[in-house]
Amino acid sequence: MSGHAAAAPAAPDAPARPAGPLPLERYFDNRAVSDDADPTAADFDGAGNSLSARDLTAAGWTPGRALDLDGARLRWPDRAPGTPDNVRADGQRVRLAGRGDAVSLLVAATSPDAVGTEVSGTGTVRYADGGSSPYLLRAPDWRGGPLATKAVALPHLNSGGGQRFGKVKVYAVTVPVARGRALASLTLPADPGPQGDLHVFAVAVRSGAPGWTGTWSTSTAGYPSVGTWHDQTLRLVVHTSTGGPETRVRLENTFAAAPVRVGAASVAVQGEGAAARALPVPLRFDGRAGVSIPAGAQAYSDPVGLDVPADTNLLVSIHLPEPVAAAPVHTEALQQSYLSEPGSGDRTRDRGGAPYTGVLHTWPLLTGVDVRGGHGAVVTLGDSITDGVKSTPGANARWPDVLARRLLARDDGPPGDGGRDAAVPAYAVLNHGISANRVVTDRYTGDGISTDTGGVSAQHRLERDVLGQTGVRTLVLFEGVNDVRWGTGPDEVIAGMRAIADRARERGLRVVGATIAPCGGFPDCSAEVDARRAEVNAFVRDSGGAFDAVLDFDRVLRDPDRPDRMRAAYDSGDHLHPGDAGLRALGESVDLRALVPAEGPGPYAAPGARTP
Repeated sequence: MSGHAAAAPAAPDAPARPAGPLPLERYFDNRAVSDDADPTAADFDGAGNSLSARDLTAAGWTPGRALDLDGARLRWPDRAPGTPDNVRADGQRVRLAGRGDAVSLLVAATSPDAVGTEVSGTGTVRYADGGSSPYLLRAPDWRGGPLATKAVALPHLNSGGGQRFGKVKVYAVTVPVARGRALASLTLPADPGPQGDLHVFAVAVRSGAPGWTGTWSTSTAGYPSVGTWHDQTLRLVVHTSTGGPETRVRLENTFAAAPVRVGAASVAVQGEGAAARALPVPLRFDGRAGVSIPAGAQAYSDPVGLDVPADTNLLVSIHLPEPVAAAPVHTEALQQSYLSEPGSGDRTRDRGGAPYTGVLHTWPLLTGVDVRGGHGAVVTLGDSITDGVKSTPGANARWPDVLARRLLARDDGPPGDGGRDAAVPAYAVLNHGISANRVVTDRYTGDGISTDTGGVSAQHRLERDVLGQTGVRTLVLFEGVNDVRWGTGPDEVIAGMRAIADRARERGLRVVGATIAPCGGFPDCSAEVDARRAEVNAFVRDSGGAFDAVLDFDRVLRDPDRPDRMRAAYDSGDHLHPGDAGLRALGESVDLRALVPAEGPGPYAAPGARTP
């Protein structure tokens, strides 16, 4: 395998190389997981180190466990500690089946000096019709890679000298495929040589949930303490964009170190306050009333036949039977939700609101609601302005809300601006703004309990918050003011924007860039900050093809007499965040045709795909 001196000999575990393609587990030739009582039974990195089976169990990553990660279902190897459980990539042909928007892999790299950041290599996706497309697979190092993008982090390292403290990580990564074409196999990259080893634990086709559209979603911004919730029910209020005859919800245990158990859940259309318009519809998860969500993973409910109206509030109720001291949350919900008393048990089926005596102003655990049908979704990736900070709470006055209502009502508008335009589908709009978020820098490290809920960077959350969203067709990137305010150079911000745009377009998405709004008058928005902002905006306006279209939000909001400042009529009063009028102006300024992929609303293929 790899050429570094510490590499473990492959011979004891590696079978003779068959022609393939074969299931991934037929190629397993490395032992990554050891029992804590026998740490020498595995040697992941060639230096006698391995993952702790006890730590994996504590995280909910047990042998054979299905793991929903970034919209794909992967399965942790069903192998006992000390037995082969992963393959070192060296050109193996792995059998695939199905159609989707990506292939997802559970990976980790081992570098010779144990401090490298990633190992990479090029492989090939092959299709049932004989075509193929190349891909680049990057696997972060299990010890030196970032916490912000890990699927799971474990607290210990097993070695022959005993167990040591130190974060070790496994990552979920995806590679693009041509949408709509049946897959046949994936050829792993060749031996990376002196870089180290690229290890693969699992592989699966991400189906992209055909027939479904996200109607509401949000980003996990951090993992703060919540006091302690015990045997009580959260009743969370969310607002739909598009509607549909069936629905499902997505719960997410992002950034966690241990599983969270959901005893029951339900969904209903909101009546008044915490009361439902009709009896809530119970949700099930793989046929069961509740679900235990492993650390870092997601859980999708089974579909239920609730007729979800467009542009309306839903109640998603979640019973937490066991103590929960910290949870993944979106902090700036700008929406009042509800909480029952500790020890009050499962109140998910209650139609009335009387059991819900407490209030919440965050969205814990819940990250998405999907509906059957629809035309796909636009994801708005941004910071506090997209998050709606300073807008009227409960009014759904964020600029993505305004955009969603315009798309729903497009048939009522005049011809020429997207109204009565059959080429502009009634897309859903999914708001993935996080207050204080940045393009380049992680505000939250991505691991552990923290009071900072500014999220990991837009680059680091792109897979989860954009590429893995249900039915995503278009990305609108409106971010960067926090980067330039806090000293990040324009070149770094531009490079980050390019990287986001490149990855999204590689997946077949339309990418729309938005200029950074003015913030003169805010305490840290100096002339130097405005100069950095202007340089980034010059790139956005003339990106050389990085963006498929541009929204000039700077021009919409700025005062023509003082272009470093926002118009007074649009200013919330702090000179950084628009108020309701400014957010409405942003949402109304969007040319709806800019959101539609060039090939129209039908299926599309990832770039680079070759037909026979």
